[in-house]
Amino acid sequence: QVQLVESGGGLVQPGGSLRLSCAASGSIFRINVMGWYRQAPGKQRELVAVLSSSGSTNYADSVKGRFTISRDNTLKTVYLQMDSLKPEDTAVYYCSYVDYGPTHYGVDFWGKGTLVSVSS
Repeated sequence: QVQLVESGGGLVQPGGSLRLSCAASGSIFRINVMGWYRQAPGKQRELVAVLSSSGSTNYADSVKGRFTISRDNTLKTVYLQMDSLKPEDTAVYYCSYVDYGPTHYGVDFWGKGTLVSVSS
């Protein structure tokens, strides 16, 4: 199993910045993908940004140029730097993890989520 703990959410004014963190623990495999999804009220969960252990990234069009995903050297913590925040970025942000190792190949793990509210 893999456990994910998010932190860094909160209330911010439009145009402001926040940095989310997600720490993974448990049965971590070196070839993995970690990232962030979000779910706004009344909407489906959507991809925000993902980052593979090889360094490949994928961003939603709506956040390109404003959000940056990164990882630490251990590859167990992923960050999401969110700049120029807009009210439409308001959502619960979920950390995700999937790996391609022998224990749980292709299984998605999720954190409990952290709320980001963008409002004046």
